[in-house]
Amino acid sequence: MLLSILTFLFLFQHNEEISGGAAAIVGIIMFLIYAIVIIVMIAGMWKIFVKAGKPGWAAIIPIYNIIILLEIVGRPMWWILIYLICSPIAAIIISLDLAKSFGKDIGFGIGLIILPIVFYPMLGFGSATYVGPSAAQNKPQA
Repeated sequence: MLLSILTFLFLFQHNEEISGGAAAIVGIIMFLIYAIVIIVMIAGMWKIFVKAGKPGWAAIIPIYNIIILLEIVGRPMWWILIYLICSPIAAIIISLDLAKSFGKDIGFGIGLIILPIVFYPMLGFGSATYVGPSAAQNKPQA
């Protein structure tokens, strides 16, 4: 559908009224797709938080949702600084820990990294249960 709209834009670019209207349609469609992705991600995170015994509304509060996610996976609170400074590296480690915290393997963790729009809702709405903070379990005993 998007390809046909772009073709329409290309063929009728000489007429400003038609191309402006088509551009508006493309913009609306792109906004709707973006809104759907955001809603699906929030719903998935909300369910993950609830499964882990945390408040679901925390998924929609910036920064606070990262703090709650760190609690779920068992990372110390100072990891918020690592997340804010080098977000991609911290996100990878936290995603792998999150998969382990729900009893999933490293393959599922990689899915959380590569396709979060699919794997976060799968984790939240699926049959996975929270087994505890995985990072805390991996700490060496003194």
